[in-house]
Amino acid sequence: MASMQTSTFLSSSFSFLSSKKVNVNASIRVPRPNSSIHKKNMIPITGKLVEGLTLKDSSIPLVLLGKNDFSNSTISNNSITMQLYAVFDSVSDRIEMHKNIGEQRQNWNNLLLNNINMITLTATTLTGVAAASGTIGAPLLALKLSSTLLFSAATFMLLIMNKIQPSQLAEEQRNATRLYKQLRTQIKTKITLGNLTEQDVESSIEKVLALDKAYPLPLLGAMLEKFPSEYQPAVWWPKKRKEGNAAERKMKNRKNSTTNGWNEELEIEMKEVIEVMKRKDIEDYERLGNIALKVNKSLAIAGPLLSGIAAIGSAFVGNDDGFWSALVPVMAGSMACAVNGFEHGGQVGMVFEMYRNCGGFFKMLGESIESTLEESDLEKRENGEIFEIKMALMLGRSVSELRQLASKSAACCMEGISIEEFASKLF
Repeated sequence: MASMQTSTFLSSSFSFLSSKKVNVNASIRVPRPNSSIHKKNMIPITGKLVEGLTLKDSSIPLVLLGKNDFSNSTISNNSITMQLYAVFDSVSDRIEMHKNIGEQRQNWNNLLLNNINMITLTATTLTGVAAASGTIGAPLLALKLSSTLLFSAATFMLLIMNKIQPSQLAEEQRNATRLYKQLRTQIKTKITLGNLTEQDVESSIEKVLALDKAYPLPLLGAMLEKFPSEYQPAVWWPKKRKEGNAAERKMKNRKNSTTNGWNEELEIEMKEVIEVMKRKDIEDYERLGNIALKVNKSLAIAGPLLSGIAAIGSAFVGNDDGFWSALVPVMAGSMACAVNGFEHGGQVGMVFEMYRNCGGFFKMLGESIESTLEESDLEKRENGEIFEIKMALMLGRSVSELRQLASKSAACCMEGISIEEFASKLF
């Protein structure tokens, strides 16, 4: 009965405090560890304003929070978290946009290729019928006009298709979707770990804008050049600002030789990995990218040229020498179908974009390692052991295999020969 009265008294008292803002000075006595409860070793806790106190499981909270107990850092951290959540929502929306538009552009590639080839084959068939039937007058004119119009329509449609390269556009959206998903995971990890700063928000926004620039959604005005003068790897990350003098950074790194998982051996290992990527992986993808670019350019010119020749040739079908007059448009139309099938059915534009993205991947890894090694304060770097594991997994290797690669590269350099092994085992 006494315990019930006590509980009722406490509940009514705290209800009164929660409804009225009352200035109090509370001293809560908590026994220190390893001390008797009857000893007088107590910890005083005071608060100026008590709001919203509740009783849970018949226990009194040990800390009474007042108005002045909410520090500016707590409010600022909540604001930063909300800003990062806003960036998170924007990234999620971009993922859906790029995914949907990527599927749409893949459909463009399939539908345009099928329609253009069907139109070209139909025109070729009409040209052959006009030459073989031996008709004259209005029937011959109808066949000739129909085939010429169909060849002309196919040429016009093919020019547009070769200009926008739907297969390459679809690959761009697939890459953008994957990279935005990576960014969303990074932001989610930051929010989960806490201890957010304004730099986290700024860096996330910079990454979003860099991805928007690298993989634009509009076709008019912002579309990437499909036939550049030379191969250039894709760049979808913001440039990092370099601070301080390089010589000073090296001296500081020598002084702090074993900090935050970093040591001289690990730095040498990372430098050797960069050299292998530059000499093997980046050069190889640059060579393959240039080949794919040249092939795509040649096919993009050959397809409309052949269908245009067929359109002109079909207008002269039915003259005195019917067989030879029909040979040129029929052969040109057939070859145009074959070229179009190889270019867009084989998705040569997508292959070029894949090489461009792979080259950008190795460039990003190289810049990431270089910027990390250039950081003068080793405590500000990412933990060396974790960084080594991440680099190894990105290259499809174990940590021991990555170290063996660096040792082999150093040995080949000392002997004056080039290493034959590529840095990446993934692609």
